[in-house]
Amino acid sequence: MAEAEIKKPASPESVLPYDSPERKSLQALRMFNDIAGTYDRLNHVLSFGFDKGWRRKAVEAIDNSPALILDLAAGTGDLALLMARRLQPCQIVAGDISEKMMEIGKMKAERAGLSNLISFEYQDCLCLSFENDTFEAVAIAFGLRNLEDIRKGVAEMHRVLKPGGRLLVLELSSPQSFPMKQLYYVYSRTIIPLAGLLLSGRRRAYSYLPASIRAVPQGREMQQLLADAGFDKVSSQTFTGGICSLYTGTKTNS
Repeated sequence: MAEAEIKKPASPESVLPYDSPERKSLQALRMFNDIAGTYDRLNHVLSFGFDKGWRRKAVEAIDNSPALILDLAAGTGDLALLMARRLQPCQIVAGDISEKMMEIGKMKAERAGLSNLISFEYQDCLCLSFENDTFEAVAIAFGLRNLEDIRKGVAEMHRVLKPGGRLLVLELSSPQSFPMKQLYYVYSRTIIPLAGLLLSGRRRAYSYLPASIRAVPQGREMQQLLADAGFDKVSSQTFTGGICSLYTGTKTNS
């Protein structure tokens, strides 16, 4: 495997869904609106169903009994629905930029009888509409790598958390150990784009997926990024051979 083939991009912000001069946020909006109808199915297929277990592990890491939760890049609402059932908060705000993804989330919440508990609304992670110190927990699952400015997004999450509040970041990652590293390399470069084309007709979106995973900060780099934003007690763990990582942190100061 040539070194050039596995070289990490200069920054996650430089990895774009489309070959377009548009800002990354606009490209991400267009991409998720395009794939909204097949998003859930492809998530489960491409992860062999492991994504459900990853979300369960993430919810278990929220141990401060939050009454008010913010779920960012909430998409079709799988994490918000799981948090509603398991944590029984007073309210979950599920924020996203894709109206089509949120429309599906709203239907799922209604079918589950949780519409009164989960509210879906437009939220730009880089400019949240909430006041400082609003939420007891903030979560983002599989969305951090899509942000136009990851550091700014994390700073906003810190701002809207109450002191003592918990941050949860669930993100796909690149395995580092043999043989998962080699197997995942082949899978991400060939199977994911092909499956995306066959099941959604959107090969480009599922070529962007592995490229964005390779670029996003991981491991100690991500922990340092969270610490730089002001989070304490930062920790991480990996699942399924390193394919998914969970990062947590606590806000101790305003």
